Amino acid sequence: MATTVPVQRSVRARPVRPVVGRTAAAPVVARLAAPAATAALETDVLVVGTGIAGLAVAHGLAGSGLRVDLVTKASVGEGSTPWAQGGIATGGAPDDAPALHVADTLAAGAGLADEAAVTTLVAEAAVAVGALLDAGARFDTDADGTLAWTREGGHSRSRIIHAGGDATGLEVQRTLQSAVLGTGAVRVHERTFLLDLLTADDGTVVGALLARLGADGSCHEVVRVGARAVVLASGGHGQVFDSTTNPAVATGDGLAAAVRAGAAVADAEFVQFHPTALAARRPGRTGAQRPLVSEAVRGEGAVLLDAHGTRFMVGRHPLADLAPRDVVAAAIGERIAATGAGHVLLDARHLGAAVLERRFPTVLASCRAAGVDPVTEPVPVLPAAHYACGGVVADLSGRTSLAGLFAVGEVARTGVHGANRLASNSLLEALGVGRRLAALRRADLPPRRPAEAPTAGGRTPSGGLVPAHARAALTAGMSRDAGVLRDPVALASRAGLLADLVRPARGTDGGPGLADWETTNLHTVASVLVAAALLREESRGCHRRTDVTTPDDAWRHPVVATLDPTLDPDHDREPGTPGAVRLEVRP
Repeated sequence: MATTVPVQRSVRARPVRPVVGRTAAAPVVARLAAPAATAALETDVLVVGTGIAGLAVAHGLAGSGLRVDLVTKASVGEGSTPWAQGGIATGGAPDDAPALHVADTLAAGAGLADEAAVTTLVAEAAVAVGALLDAGARFDTDADGTLAWTREGGHSRSRIIHAGGDATGLEVQRTLQSAVLGTGAVRVHERTFLLDLLTADDGTVVGALLARLGADGSCHEVVRVGARAVVLASGGHGQVFDSTTNPAVATGDGLAAAVRAGAAVADAEFVQFHPTALAARRPGRTGAQRPLVSEAVRGEGAVLLDAHGTRFMVGRHPLADLAPRDVVAAAIGERIAATGAGHVLLDARHLGAAVLERRFPTVLASCRAAGVDPVTEPVPVLPAAHYACGGVVADLSGRTSLAGLFAVGEVARTGVHGANRLASNSLLEALGVGRRLAALRRADLPPRRPAEAPTAGGRTPSGGLVPAHARAALTAGMSRDAGVLRDPVALASRAGLLADLVRPARGTDGGPGLADWETTNLHTVASVLVAAALLREESRGCHRRTDVTTPDDAWRHPVVATLDPTLDPDHDREPGTPGAVRLEVRP
Protein backbone atom coordinates (compact mmCIF):
# COMPACT_ATOMS: atom_id res chain seq x y z
CA MET A 1 0.00 0.00 0.00
CA ALA A 2 1.39 3.38 -0.96
CA THR A 3 1.97 5.92 1.79
CA THR A 4 2.25 9.69 1.68
CA VAL A 5 5.15 10.80 3.87
CA PRO A 6 6.41 14.39 4.19
CA VAL A 7 9.71 14.80 2.37
CA GLN A 8 12.68 14.46 4.70
CA ARG A 9 14.97 17.43 4.34
CA SER A 10 18.69 17.26 4.84
CA VAL A 11 20.11 18.42 8.14
CA ARG A 12 21.80 21.80 7.91
CA ALA A 13 23.00 24.48 10.24
CA ARG A 14 20.64 27.22 9.02
CA PRO A 15 17.39 27.27 7.05
CA VAL A 16 17.55 28.26 3.39
CA ARG A 17 15.58 31.37 2.48
CA PRO A 18 12.87 32.00 1.52
CA VAL A 19 10.58 29.94 3.74
CA VAL A 20 7.18 31.56 3.09
CA GLY A 21 5.16 29.29 0.86
CA ARG A 22 6.83 26.04 1.89
CA THR A 23 4.33 23.23 2.23
CA ALA A 24 3.95 19.74 3.65
CA ALA A 25 1.11 17.22 3.87
CA ALA A 26 -0.18 14.89 6.56
CA PRO A 27 -2.77 12.11 6.05
CA VAL A 28 -5.60 12.08 8.60
CA VAL A 29 -9.01 10.48 9.04
CA ALA A 30 -11.51 12.75 7.29
CA ARG A 31 -14.52 11.74 9.37
CA LEU A 32 -15.07 9.57 12.41
CA ALA A 33 -16.81 6.25 11.87
CA ALA A 34 -19.95 6.24 14.00
CA PRO A 35 -23.56 5.02 13.95
CA ALA A 36 -26.01 7.19 12.08
CA ALA A 37 -27.94 9.82 14.03
CA THR A 38 -31.26 8.71 15.46
CA ALA A 39 -32.13 11.88 17.41
CA ALA A 40 -32.05 15.63 16.81
CA LEU A 41 -31.56 18.73 18.94
CA GLU A 42 -31.99 22.42 18.14
CA THR A 43 -30.15 25.20 19.96
CA ASP A 44 -28.67 28.65 19.43
CA VAL A 45 -25.21 28.08 20.90
CA LEU A 46 -23.58 24.70 21.43
CA VAL A 47 -20.60 24.98 23.81
CA VAL A 48 -18.20 22.00 23.85
CA GLY A 49 -16.23 21.86 27.10
CA THR A 50 -16.84 22.62 30.76
CA GLY A 51 -13.54 24.10 31.93
CA ILE A 52 -12.84 27.78 32.45
CA ALA A 53 -13.35 28.65 28.76
CA GLY A 54 -16.67 26.86 28.26
CA LEU A 55 -18.08 27.93 31.60
CA ALA A 56 -17.02 31.56 31.05
CA VAL A 57 -18.91 31.60 27.76
CA ALA A 58 -21.97 29.85 29.18
CA HIS A 59 -22.01 32.14 32.22
CA GLY A 60 -21.81 35.23 30.04
CA LEU A 61 -24.59 34.02 27.74
CA ALA A 62 -26.99 33.21 30.57
CA GLY A 63 -29.78 35.76 30.34
CA SER A 64 -28.93 36.72 26.75
CA GLY A 65 -32.11 35.23 25.37
CA LEU A 66 -30.12 32.66 23.43
CA ARG A 67 -30.64 28.95 24.00
CA VAL A 68 -27.35 27.52 25.22
CA ASP A 69 -26.37 23.85 25.45
CA LEU A 70 -23.16 22.84 27.24
CA VAL A 71 -21.65 19.41 26.56
CA THR A 72 -18.79 17.43 28.09
CA LYS A 73 -17.64 13.90 27.33
CA ALA A 74 -17.10 13.23 31.05
CA SER A 75 -18.64 15.01 34.02
CA VAL A 76 -18.57 18.74 34.60
CA GLY A 77 -15.32 19.54 36.39
CA GLU A 78 -13.19 16.70 34.97
CA GLY A 79 -11.15 18.91 32.62
CA SER A 80 -7.79 20.63 33.00
CA THR A 81 -8.95 23.76 34.85
CA PRO A 82 -9.10 22.22 38.36
CA TRP A 83 -5.49 21.08 37.94
CA ALA A 84 -4.13 24.61 37.35
CA GLN A 85 -1.80 25.35 40.27
CA GLY A 86 -0.32 28.68 39.23
CA GLY A 87 -2.72 31.56 38.95
CA ILE A 88 -3.98 34.38 36.76
CA ALA A 89 -1.62 37.03 35.42
CA THR A 90 -3.17 40.41 36.03
CA GLY A 91 -2.16 43.96 36.86
CA GLY A 92 -2.45 45.94 40.04
CA ALA A 93 0.81 45.51 41.92
CA PRO A 94 2.41 48.89 42.80
CA ASP A 95 5.56 48.30 40.76
CA ASP A 96 3.81 46.78 37.74
CA ALA A 97 2.31 48.31 34.59
CA PRO A 98 0.40 46.91 31.58
CA ALA A 99 3.33 47.72 29.28
CA LEU A 100 5.60 45.49 31.38
CA HIS A 101 3.13 42.60 31.18
CA VAL A 102 2.90 43.06 27.42
CA ALA A 103 6.68 43.13 27.08
CA ASP A 104 7.10 39.96 29.14
CA THR A 105 4.45 38.16 27.07
CA LEU A 106 6.04 39.19 23.77
CA ALA A 107 9.47 38.12 24.99
CA ALA A 108 8.17 34.69 25.99
CA GLY A 109 6.35 34.39 22.66
CA ALA A 110 9.71 34.43 20.86
CA GLY A 111 8.68 36.64 17.95
CA LEU A 112 5.39 34.95 17.06
CA ALA A 113 3.03 36.55 19.58
CA ASP A 114 0.56 39.08 18.12
CA GLU A 115 1.34 42.38 19.83
CA ALA A 116 -2.14 43.82 19.20
CA ALA A 117 -3.84 40.76 20.70
CA VAL A 118 -1.50 40.76 23.70
CA THR A 119 -2.03 44.48 24.32
CA THR A 120 -5.80 44.10 24.18
CA LEU A 121 -5.86 41.10 26.49
CA VAL A 122 -3.66 42.81 29.09
CA ALA A 123 -5.69 46.02 28.88
CA GLU A 124 -8.89 44.08 29.60
CA ALA A 125 -7.39 41.89 32.33
CA ALA A 126 -8.83 43.83 35.23
CA VAL A 127 -12.35 43.65 33.78
CA ALA A 128 -12.09 39.91 33.11
CA VAL A 129 -10.79 39.15 36.61
CA GLY A 130 -13.32 41.56 38.11
CA ALA A 131 -16.14 39.56 36.54
CA LEU A 132 -14.75 36.42 38.16
CA LEU A 133 -14.57 38.15 41.53
CA ASP A 134 -18.16 39.35 41.09
CA ALA A 135 -19.17 35.74 40.49
CA GLY A 136 -17.80 34.85 43.93
CA ALA A 137 -14.19 33.79 43.38
CA ARG A 138 -12.02 33.98 46.50
CA PHE A 139 -8.35 34.74 45.86
CA ASP A 140 -5.56 34.85 48.44
CA THR A 141 -4.97 38.22 50.08
CA ASP A 142 -2.33 39.90 52.18
CA ALA A 143 -2.88 40.84 55.81
CA ASP A 144 -4.46 44.16 54.77
CA GLY A 145 -7.03 42.39 52.57
CA THR A 146 -5.54 43.34 49.21
CA LEU A 147 -4.91 40.68 46.57
CA ALA A 148 -1.62 38.86 47.06
CA TRP A 149 0.62 38.83 43.99
CA THR A 150 3.36 36.32 43.32
CA ARG A 151 5.89 35.88 40.55
CA GLU A 152 6.44 33.06 38.04
CA GLY A 153 8.94 32.26 35.30
CA GLY A 154 9.28 34.86 32.54
CA HIS A 155 7.56 37.62 34.54
CA SER A 156 9.58 40.69 35.47
CA ARG A 157 7.13 41.60 38.25
CA SER A 158 4.94 39.86 40.83
CA ARG A 159 1.54 40.00 39.10
CA ILE A 160 0.04 36.51 39.57
CA ILE A 161 -3.03 36.21 41.77
CA HIS A 162 -3.78 32.79 43.19
CA ALA A 163 -6.24 30.92 45.39
CA GLY A 164 -5.61 28.37 48.09
CA GLY A 165 -1.88 28.81 47.61
CA ASP A 166 -1.63 26.52 44.60
CA ALA A 167 -5.27 25.64 43.88
CA THR A 168 -6.30 28.54 41.65
CA GLY A 169 -7.85 26.38 38.95
CA LEU A 170 -9.98 24.55 41.46
CA GLU A 171 -11.37 27.85 42.78
CA VAL A 172 -12.05 29.15 39.25
CA GLN A 173 -13.83 25.90 38.37
CA ARG A 174 -15.90 26.04 41.58
CA THR A 175 -16.92 29.64 40.98
CA LEU A 176 -17.95 29.35 37.34
CA GLN A 177 -19.49 25.91 37.68
CA SER A 178 -21.67 27.09 40.57
CA ALA A 179 -22.65 30.22 38.67
CA VAL A 180 -23.60 28.34 35.49
CA LEU A 181 -25.38 25.40 37.06
CA GLY A 182 -27.13 27.67 39.51
CA THR A 183 -28.88 29.76 36.84
CA GLY A 184 -30.85 26.93 35.25
CA ALA A 185 -30.56 28.88 32.00
CA VAL A 186 -28.04 26.51 30.40
CA ARG A 187 -28.76 22.90 29.48
CA VAL A 188 -25.85 20.63 30.47
CA HIS A 189 -25.17 17.30 28.76
CA GLU A 190 -22.63 15.06 30.49
CA ARG A 191 -21.10 11.94 28.91
CA THR A 192 -21.68 13.50 25.51
CA PHE A 193 -18.88 13.34 22.95
CA LEU A 194 -18.27 15.63 19.97
CA LEU A 195 -17.94 13.40 16.90
CA ASP A 196 -17.80 15.92 14.06
CA LEU A 197 -18.89 19.39 13.09
CA LEU A 198 -21.62 19.82 10.48
CA THR A 199 -21.05 22.32 7.70
CA ALA A 200 -23.17 23.79 4.91
CA ASP A 201 -22.07 23.96 1.28
CA ASP A 202 -20.49 27.37 1.88
CA GLY A 203 -18.41 26.05 4.81
CA THR A 204 -20.55 27.61 7.54
CA VAL A 205 -20.71 25.43 10.64
CA VAL A 206 -24.38 24.67 11.25
CA GLY A 207 -24.18 22.14 14.05
CA ALA A 208 -22.51 18.97 15.21
CA LEU A 209 -22.85 15.24 15.64
CA LEU A 210 -22.77 14.17 19.29
CA ALA A 211 -22.53 10.69 20.78
CA ARG A 212 -24.21 9.97 24.10
CA LEU A 213 -21.94 7.61 26.03
CA GLY A 214 -22.41 4.82 28.50
CA ALA A 215 -20.25 4.53 31.59
CA ASP A 216 -17.95 2.18 29.67
CA GLY A 217 -17.51 4.61 26.77
CA SER A 218 -19.87 2.77 24.45
CA CYS A 219 -22.11 4.75 22.12
CA HIS A 220 -25.76 4.73 23.18
CA GLU A 221 -27.09 7.26 20.67
CA VAL A 222 -25.90 9.73 18.05
CA VAL A 223 -27.60 13.13 18.06
CA ARG A 224 -27.62 15.56 15.16
CA VAL A 225 -27.50 19.09 16.57
CA GLY A 226 -28.54 22.19 14.67
CA ALA A 227 -27.01 25.40 16.05
CA ARG A 228 -26.40 29.00 15.07
CA ALA A 229 -22.96 28.82 16.65
CA VAL A 230 -20.68 26.07 17.91
CA VAL A 231 -18.10 27.09 20.50
CA LEU A 232 -15.07 24.84 20.92
CA ALA A 233 -13.84 25.17 24.50
CA SER A 234 -12.56 21.62 24.64
CA GLY A 235 -9.08 22.22 26.04
CA GLY A 236 -5.77 20.81 24.92
CA HIS A 237 -4.23 17.56 23.77
CA GLY A 238 -1.52 16.73 26.29
CA GLN A 239 -2.50 13.06 26.16
CA VAL A 240 -0.86 12.82 22.72
CA PHE A 241 2.33 12.33 24.77
CA ASP A 242 2.81 9.51 27.25
CA SER A 243 4.03 11.95 29.91
CA THR A 244 1.83 14.98 30.55
CA THR A 245 0.36 17.14 33.29
CA ASN A 246 -3.03 17.01 31.52
CA PRO A 247 -5.91 14.82 32.74
CA ALA A 248 -7.15 11.81 30.80
CA VAL A 249 -9.83 13.82 28.95
CA ALA A 250 -7.26 16.04 27.14
CA THR A 251 -7.27 14.16 23.84
CA GLY A 252 -7.62 17.04 21.36
CA ASP A 253 -11.22 16.27 20.40
CA GLY A 254 -12.20 19.84 19.52
CA LEU A 255 -9.01 20.53 17.58
CA ALA A 256 -9.34 17.31 15.56
CA ALA A 257 -12.99 18.02 14.77
CA ALA A 258 -12.04 21.52 13.60
CA VAL A 259 -9.35 20.07 11.33
CA ARG A 260 -11.86 17.65 9.77
CA ALA A 261 -14.31 20.53 9.21
CA GLY A 262 -11.69 22.56 7.32
CA ALA A 263 -10.91 25.23 9.92
CA ALA A 264 -7.47 26.83 9.86
CA VAL A 265 -5.09 25.61 12.57
CA ALA A 266 -1.75 27.26 13.34
CA ASP A 267 1.34 26.82 15.53
CA ALA A 268 0.62 23.14 16.24
CA GLU A 269 4.35 22.49 16.67
CA PHE A 270 4.52 24.74 19.73
CA VAL A 271 3.67 22.52 22.68
CA GLN A 272 4.82 23.84 26.01
CA PHE A 273 6.45 21.27 28.23
CA HIS A 274 6.20 22.19 31.89
CA PRO A 275 9.76 21.93 33.21
CA THR A 276 8.87 20.47 36.59
CA ALA A 277 6.42 17.59 36.54
CA LEU A 278 6.91 15.07 39.31
CA ALA A 279 9.16 12.28 38.04
CA ALA A 280 8.14 9.84 40.77
CA ARG A 281 4.75 8.16 40.32
CA ARG A 282 2.30 7.42 43.09
CA PRO A 283 2.13 3.72 44.02
CA GLY A 284 -0.52 1.92 41.97
CA ARG A 285 -1.11 4.96 39.75
CA THR A 286 -0.78 4.44 35.99
CA GLY A 287 -1.49 6.59 32.97
CA ALA A 288 0.15 9.51 31.24
CA GLN A 289 -0.74 12.25 33.73
CA ARG A 290 1.97 13.33 36.16
CA PRO A 291 1.46 15.69 39.12
CA LEU A 292 2.65 19.23 38.49
CA VAL A 293 5.20 20.96 40.71
CA SER A 294 4.10 24.55 40.25
CA GLU A 295 6.44 27.11 38.75
CA ALA A 296 5.53 29.29 41.70
CA VAL A 297 7.75 27.05 43.86
CA ARG A 298 10.71 28.45 41.93
CA GLY A 299 9.08 31.86 42.21
CA GLU A 300 9.43 31.53 45.98
CA GLY A 301 13.12 30.63 45.65
CA ALA A 302 13.47 26.90 44.90
CA VAL A 303 16.37 26.02 42.58
CA LEU A 304 17.11 23.32 40.01
CA LEU A 305 20.01 20.91 40.43
CA ASP A 306 21.27 18.18 38.13
CA ALA A 307 21.92 14.61 39.28
CA HIS A 308 25.34 15.71 40.59
CA GLY A 309 23.84 18.48 42.74
CA THR A 310 25.01 21.30 40.45
CA ARG A 311 22.85 24.33 39.65
CA PHE A 312 22.66 24.50 35.86
CA MET A 313 20.36 27.47 35.16
CA VAL A 314 22.74 30.11 36.54
CA GLY A 315 24.47 31.74 33.59
CA ARG A 316 22.11 30.15 31.08
CA HIS A 317 19.52 32.95 31.28
CA PRO A 318 19.39 36.29 33.15
CA LEU A 319 16.42 35.00 35.17
CA ALA A 320 18.22 31.72 35.96
CA ASP A 321 15.70 29.28 37.48
CA LEU A 322 12.86 31.69 36.66
CA ALA A 323 13.64 31.78 32.93
CA PRO A 324 10.70 31.20 30.56
CA ARG A 325 9.43 27.64 30.49
CA ASP A 326 10.85 26.80 27.08
CA VAL A 327 14.35 27.73 28.22
CA VAL A 328 14.08 25.75 31.45
CA ALA A 329 12.50 22.69 29.81
CA ALA A 330 15.19 22.58 27.12
CA ALA A 331 17.95 22.94 29.71
CA ILE A 332 16.48 20.12 31.78
CA GLY A 333 16.18 17.93 28.69
CA GLU A 334 19.83 18.49 27.91
CA ARG A 335 20.95 17.75 31.48
CA ILE A 336 18.89 14.56 31.56
CA ALA A 337 20.50 13.45 28.29
CA ALA A 338 23.98 14.35 29.56
CA THR A 339 23.71 12.64 32.95
CA GLY A 340 21.45 9.73 32.00
CA ALA A 341 19.65 10.16 35.33
CA GLY A 342 16.15 10.37 33.86
CA HIS A 343 15.33 13.50 35.88
CA VAL A 344 16.76 16.55 37.63
CA LEU A 345 16.10 17.81 41.15
CA LEU A 346 14.10 20.75 42.47
CA ASP A 347 15.45 21.86 45.85
CA ALA A 348 12.97 23.76 48.01
CA ARG A 349 14.25 22.64 51.41
CA HIS A 350 15.54 26.08 52.36
CA LEU A 351 12.01 27.52 52.07
CA GLY A 352 11.03 25.62 55.21
CA ALA A 353 7.97 23.61 56.17
CA ALA A 354 5.84 26.66 57.06
CA VAL A 355 6.17 28.27 53.62
CA LEU A 356 5.68 25.01 51.73
CA GLU A 357 2.61 24.04 53.74
CA ARG A 358 1.02 27.49 53.41
CA ARG A 359 1.79 28.22 49.74
CA PHE A 360 1.91 24.77 48.18
CA PRO A 361 -0.39 22.33 49.96
CA THR A 362 -1.34 20.60 46.68
CA VAL A 363 2.28 20.14 45.60
CA LEU A 364 3.25 18.92 49.05
CA ALA A 365 0.43 16.36 49.11
CA SER A 366 1.25 15.05 45.59
CA CYS A 367 4.93 14.67 46.39
CA ARG A 368 4.34 12.96 49.71
CA ALA A 369 1.85 10.57 48.11
CA ALA A 370 4.66 9.55 45.73
CA GLY A 371 7.09 9.05 48.60
CA VAL A 372 8.97 12.36 48.34
CA ASP A 373 8.96 15.03 51.05
CA PRO A 374 10.00 18.46 49.68
CA VAL A 375 10.61 19.68 53.24
CA THR A 376 13.51 17.26 53.75
CA GLU A 377 14.70 16.22 50.26
CA PRO A 378 14.98 17.53 46.69
CA VAL A 379 12.08 16.62 44.41
CA PRO A 380 12.81 14.59 41.23
CA VAL A 381 11.28 16.44 38.27
CA LEU A 382 11.23 16.25 34.48
CA PRO A 383 9.49 18.09 31.62
CA ALA A 384 6.00 16.89 30.67
CA ALA A 385 3.58 18.09 27.98
CA HIS A 386 1.57 20.86 29.57
CA TYR A 387 -0.04 23.38 27.22
CA ALA A 388 -0.72 23.73 23.51
CA CYS A 389 0.28 27.21 22.34
CA GLY A 390 -1.24 26.60 18.90
CA GLY A 391 -4.72 25.55 17.87
CA VAL A 392 -7.73 26.69 15.89
CA VAL A 393 -6.99 30.16 14.51
CA ALA A 394 -9.32 32.60 16.30
CA ASP A 395 -9.52 36.27 17.17
CA LEU A 396 -10.04 37.68 20.67
CA SER A 397 -13.80 37.21 20.32
CA GLY A 398 -13.33 33.56 19.40
CA ARG A 399 -14.18 33.90 15.70
CA THR A 400 -12.47 31.30 13.52
CA SER A 401 -11.95 30.92 9.77
CA LEU A 402 -15.34 29.20 9.50
CA ALA A 403 -18.56 31.17 10.00
CA GLY A 404 -20.56 29.78 12.89
CA LEU A 405 -17.50 28.25 14.60
CA PHE A 406 -15.82 29.84 17.61
CA ALA A 407 -12.87 28.69 19.70
CA VAL A 408 -11.88 29.72 23.23
CA GLY A 409 -9.14 28.62 25.59
CA GLU A 410 -6.40 26.09 24.94
CA VAL A 411 -8.04 24.74 21.77
CA ALA A 412 -7.69 28.19 20.18
CA ARG A 413 -4.73 30.07 18.76
CA THR A 414 -5.41 33.77 19.26
CA GLY A 415 -1.81 34.88 18.82
CA VAL A 416 -1.43 35.76 22.51
CA HIS A 417 1.04 32.96 23.26
CA GLY A 418 3.10 32.88 20.09
CA ALA A 419 5.84 30.27 20.20
CA ASN A 420 5.73 29.89 23.98
CA ARG A 421 3.09 30.74 26.58
CA LEU A 422 4.00 33.05 29.43
CA ALA A 423 3.07 31.44 32.75
CA SER A 424 -0.48 32.15 34.01
CA ASN A 425 -1.60 33.93 30.83
CA SER A 426 -3.79 30.97 29.83
CA LEU A 427 -6.49 31.41 32.47
CA LEU A 428 -6.52 35.13 31.68
CA GLU A 429 -6.93 34.42 27.97
CA ALA A 430 -9.82 32.01 28.56
CA LEU A 431 -11.59 34.54 30.77
CA GLY A 432 -10.97 37.47 28.42
CA VAL A 433 -11.97 35.74 25.18
CA GLY A 434 -14.88 34.00 26.88
CA ARG A 435 -16.18 37.36 28.13
CA ARG A 436 -15.85 38.92 24.66
CA LEU A 437 -17.55 36.00 22.94
CA ALA A 438 -20.40 36.07 25.44
CA ALA A 439 -20.98 39.72 24.50
CA LEU A 440 -22.07 38.57 21.06
CA ARG A 441 -25.81 38.64 20.63
CA ARG A 442 -28.35 37.37 18.15
CA ALA A 443 -27.43 39.85 15.42
CA ASP A 444 -23.82 38.65 15.51
CA LEU A 445 -24.62 34.99 14.83
CA PRO A 446 -25.49 33.31 11.53
CA PRO A 447 -29.18 32.44 11.09
CA ARG A 448 -30.07 29.03 12.49
CA ARG A 449 -30.44 26.22 9.97
CA PRO A 450 -32.55 23.22 11.01
CA ALA A 451 -30.78 19.93 11.58
CA GLU A 452 -31.60 17.31 8.99
CA ALA A 453 -34.07 14.64 9.96
CA PRO A 454 -32.38 11.75 11.78
CA THR A 455 -32.09 8.44 9.98
CA ALA A 456 -32.42 4.95 11.39
CA GLY A 457 -29.60 2.40 11.74
CA GLY A 458 -26.48 1.93 9.66
CA ARG A 459 -23.07 3.58 9.84
CA THR A 460 -21.45 6.49 8.12
CA PRO A 461 -19.84 4.82 5.11
CA SER A 462 -17.09 7.40 4.75
CA GLY A 463 -15.92 7.16 8.35
CA GLY A 464 -12.52 5.94 9.45
CA LEU A 465 -10.78 5.12 12.73
CA VAL A 466 -7.39 4.65 14.26
CA PRO A 467 -8.24 1.81 16.67
CA ALA A 468 -7.74 2.14 20.41
CA HIS A 469 -5.03 -0.53 20.55
CA ALA A 470 -2.71 1.82 18.60
CA ARG A 471 -2.77 4.50 21.31
CA ALA A 472 0.07 3.32 23.57
CA ALA A 473 2.59 3.09 20.74
CA LEU A 474 1.38 6.40 19.28
CA THR A 475 1.85 8.38 22.51
CA ALA A 476 5.17 6.73 23.39
CA GLY A 477 6.48 7.54 19.92
CA MET A 478 5.38 11.15 20.23
CA SER A 479 7.26 11.61 23.52
CA ARG A 480 10.34 10.03 22.01
CA ASP A 481 10.38 11.80 18.63
CA ALA A 482 8.39 15.02 19.11
CA GLY A 483 9.05 15.89 22.75
CA VAL A 484 11.24 18.58 24.27
CA LEU A 485 14.13 18.02 21.83
CA ARG A 486 13.31 17.02 18.22
CA ASP A 487 15.58 15.33 15.71
CA PRO A 488 14.50 15.80 12.05
CA VAL A 489 15.29 12.21 11.07
CA ALA A 490 13.17 10.90 13.94
CA LEU A 491 10.38 13.35 13.05
CA ALA A 492 10.34 12.11 9.44
CA SER A 493 10.20 8.50 10.61
CA ARG A 494 7.36 9.33 13.01
CA ALA A 495 5.44 11.05 10.20
CA GLY A 496 5.65 7.89 8.10
CA LEU A 497 4.47 5.68 10.95
CA LEU A 498 1.52 7.97 11.59
CA ALA A 499 0.60 7.98 7.90
CA ASP A 500 0.45 4.18 7.89
CA LEU A 501 -2.31 4.27 10.52
CA VAL A 502 -4.81 6.13 8.30
CA ARG A 503 -7.20 3.47 7.03
CA PRO A 504 -10.80 2.32 7.41
CA ALA A 505 -11.40 0.56 10.71
CA ARG A 506 -14.34 -0.81 12.62
CA GLY A 507 -12.92 -0.31 16.09
CA THR A 508 -13.83 -2.60 18.96
CA ASP A 509 -16.44 -5.34 18.92
CA GLY A 510 -19.93 -3.90 18.98
CA GLY A 511 -18.99 -0.80 17.02
CA PRO A 512 -16.70 2.17 17.63
CA GLY A 513 -16.75 3.94 20.97
CA LEU A 514 -14.94 6.54 23.03
CA ALA A 515 -11.56 4.77 23.09
CA ASP A 516 -11.43 4.51 19.28
CA TRP A 517 -12.60 8.07 18.75
CA GLU A 518 -10.10 9.51 21.23
CA THR A 519 -7.25 7.56 19.63
CA THR A 520 -8.26 8.82 16.20
CA ASN A 521 -8.32 12.40 17.45
CA LEU A 522 -4.90 11.97 19.05
CA HIS A 523 -3.64 10.63 15.72
CA THR A 524 -4.98 13.68 13.86
CA VAL A 525 -3.34 16.05 16.34
CA ALA A 526 -0.07 14.08 16.25
CA SER A 527 0.01 14.06 12.45
CA VAL A 528 -0.43 17.84 12.20
CA LEU A 529 2.03 18.49 15.04
CA VAL A 530 4.78 16.29 13.59
CA ALA A 531 4.37 17.67 10.06
CA ALA A 532 4.57 21.24 11.37
CA ALA A 533 7.63 20.44 13.51
CA LEU A 534 9.33 18.84 10.51
CA LEU A 535 8.50 21.79 8.28
CA ARG A 536 9.79 24.42 10.75
CA GLU A 537 13.58 24.12 10.33
CA GLU A 538 14.62 26.24 13.30
CA SER A 539 14.45 26.26 17.09
CA ARG A 540 12.02 28.86 18.40
CA GLY A 541 10.11 29.07 21.66
CA CYS A 542 9.07 25.65 22.86
CA HIS A 543 9.87 24.01 19.49
CA ARG A 544 13.47 22.81 19.81
CA ARG A 545 15.31 21.06 16.97
CA THR A 546 18.55 19.19 17.54
CA ASP A 547 19.94 20.18 14.12
CA VAL A 548 19.29 23.94 14.37
CA THR A 549 19.74 25.32 17.86
CA THR A 550 18.72 28.94 17.25
CA PRO A 551 15.78 30.86 15.78
CA ASP A 552 16.00 32.48 12.35
CA ASP A 553 14.12 35.66 11.41
CA ALA A 554 13.12 34.06 8.13
CA TRP A 555 10.83 31.77 10.15
CA ARG A 556 8.92 34.50 11.99
CA HIS A 557 5.75 33.24 10.33
CA PRO A 558 3.07 30.76 11.34
CA VAL A 559 2.71 27.26 9.92
CA VAL A 560 -0.99 27.02 9.04
CA ALA A 561 -2.75 23.70 8.51
CA THR A 562 -6.06 23.13 6.71
CA LEU A 563 -7.81 20.06 5.35
CA ASP A 564 -7.34 19.99 1.59
CA PRO A 565 -9.88 17.89 -0.33
CA THR A 566 -7.73 18.05 -3.47
CA LEU A 567 -4.98 16.03 -1.80
CA ASP A 568 -5.44 12.27 -2.05
CA PRO A 569 -2.97 10.62 0.32
CA ASP A 570 -3.53 7.13 -1.09
CA HIS A 571 -5.59 6.10 -4.09
CA ASP A 572 -5.65 2.50 -2.86
CA ARG A 573 -7.66 3.29 0.22
CA GLU A 574 -11.43 3.23 0.52
CA PRO A 575 -12.82 6.39 -1.14
CA GLY A 576 -13.78 9.13 1.27
CA THR A 577 -12.14 7.63 4.34
CA PRO A 578 -8.73 9.37 4.42
CA GLY A 579 -8.12 13.06 4.14
CA ALA A 580 -4.96 15.10 3.96
CA VAL A 581 -3.97 18.26 5.78
CA ARG A 582 -1.93 20.80 3.85
CA LEU A 583 0.56 22.76 5.95
CA GLU A 584 1.97 26.02 4.65
CA VAL A 585 4.28 28.71 6.00
CA ARG A 586 2.27 31.91 5.64
CA PRO A 587 3.28 35.56 5.91
